[in-house]
Amino acid sequence: MVSGMPMSAAAGIGTLTIDCRECGASLAVALELRTAQCPYCASTSVVERPPSRDRPAPAFVVGFVLDRTHAERTLRRWTASRWFAHPGFKRASIDAMRGVYVPAYLYGAVANAEYEAQIGENYTEVQTYTTTVNGRTVTRTRTVTKTEWRQLSGRYAGYVLDVVVTASKGVPNDELQAIEPYDLRALRRYNPGLLSGWIAEEPSRTFEECVKLAHEETVAALGAKLDKFMPGDSHSSLTYRPTLEHQVVDLLLLPVWTCAVRYAPDKPALRILLNGQTGKAAGKVPRSWWKIAGTIGIGLGLLALLAWWLGAFGA
Repeated sequence: MVSGMPMSAAAGIGTLTIDCRECGASLAVALELRTAQCPYCASTSVVERPPSRDRPAPAFVVGFVLDRTHAERTLRRWTASRWFAHPGFKRASIDAMRGVYVPAYLYGAVANAEYEAQIGENYTEVQTYTTTVNGRTVTRTRTVTKTEWRQLSGRYAGYVLDVVVTASKGVPNDELQAIEPYDLRALRRYNPGLLSGWIAEEPSRTFEECVKLAHEETVAALGAKLDKFMPGDSHSSLTYRPTLEHQVVDLLLLPVWTCAVRYAPDKPALRILLNGQTGKAAGKVPRSWWKIAGTIGIGLGLLALLAWWLGAFGA
């Protein structure tokens, strides 16, 4: 059973107390979590705290598609496909695999930019030159490609949609980007019932910090878009001054499978993240240097064999 539960009283530092509506048991919930599971009746309670600027109420949810069984199979296939991974990594045990709704912000805006660039237009030129062949002067021609450069300036305007940035200190933005994209066509309006059986985390980054991340990602994407937008055969010295207007920022919950992979008894466990919707996995993979060295050695051996063959029999 999923129930929206207001907080009642602090149970200690970093926790609050709620009552299970199914059996009445008193549950201690960490402040960074939005859900709690009763140890007596296994029902799930959703904590509905008063919204604040840094912890607003979620607007959207992307639901889990992969259950635990399919997530483990997907993770096994992913670890097995890492060719240069440490041998222990491929047969490592998977510890503490958990499905978590990770908070993130969905950002959109109207982007404007005044830009300047040098635009290059290629043209060909036929040149005549003389050379000496067997003591005789011979006149020849050659075609040379040159570039004419000109200054271009203008203004760009367009929509920036579906920029997703983390709101969790536990999942850095680069790690979340590594398992993106999410299919946002599957967005659903937030309802506490959608969190049934799952851990849901509250935002732990400030609103201003998340908006700054969204701005940085948006400006970088705008620069890439302008780079493709430039006319001519080539361009250089592209500069732009962006402004973002009519910004829309909504909190959403994204499905993530997180697990610890222990590949050696004397090494710390490595965290792997798995997109709970698409199954895309990412994480740090320990390298097997003897595999890398062996591959390089085989490559050098083949090159040496090819060089010998060309020298012995000619090309």
